[in-house]
Amino acid sequence: MLTLASAKIPTPLLAALGGWILAWHGSFQHEAIHGHPTPWRRVNDALAFAPLSLWLPYPLYRRTHLAHHATHDLTSPEHDPESRYLPPTASRWARVSAFAGSTLAGRLLLGPPIEIATFLVREARGLGSPHAATARRIWATHLALVAVVVAWLHFACGLSLDRYLLCFVYPGAALSLIRSFAEHRAHCLHDRRVAVVENAPVLGLLFLNNNLHAAHHDSPGTPWYRLPGRYARERARLLAANGGLAYDGYGEIFRRYLLTPHDHADHRKALETSS
Repeated sequence: MLTLASAKIPTPLLAALGGWILAWHGSFQHEAIHGHPTPWRRVNDALAFAPLSLWLPYPLYRRTHLAHHATHDLTSPEHDPESRYLPPTASRWARVSAFAGSTLAGRLLLGPPIEIATFLVREARGLGSPHAATARRIWATHLALVAVVVAWLHFACGLSLDRYLLCFVYPGAALSLIRSFAEHRAHCLHDRRVAVVENAPVLGLLFLNNNLHAAHHDSPGTPWYRLPGRYARERARLLAANGGLAYDGYGEIFRRYLLTPHDHADHRKALETSS
């Protein structure tokens, strides 16, 4: 409906609504990965499969996110595929990118193109491997579905691709990066690497309560609408386990990290700082 009416909506309003919808869709994909809203994986995958972001194939997101939950060394760039920390062997480009996104302002403004470009370059390099047959099939299916989305935008909505990128993809990625900015923190104790953002009624709804991240990692199979109740019951235990790593709403994260780095980008140095 939003894309069909896009010609009548001012660009700033379209960016606000489009960004919300795409970030919300990303939250729904996250729920589908964890077995919701139905007991059947094929149904959940079919509901979440549409590539509205254009750049991220759902099967690849599913694979890396489940690997993120499976590792016992969260935040480690060697073991956690969703880590935003750097190994000692990181390239100059990786270090520049990490510096650009070390503050929340940098993450919001520069994070989307850096994240998307880094992901696409890494995937393109891997597709040439003789062991990448599965990845090539995933990308072939993904690109075919992207063509359907682009055709819908062009022929049904009269919405140009650049306006869709500006008003849907970019703000959607930026909103999602707010959630991921401070949900993990390197620490010498593994239990203290998962944060909680309390008192977040608006962004909590956008993120389908994934702001209660310690509760989510403690029970990944709990659906989003039951997570607040579980967190309320287990709050004392969860905060004792994570060392009290909790924020009073996303306002606190903005106040503390808008122009100040969240942590040292190098994982080993971040661990040394926490000890």
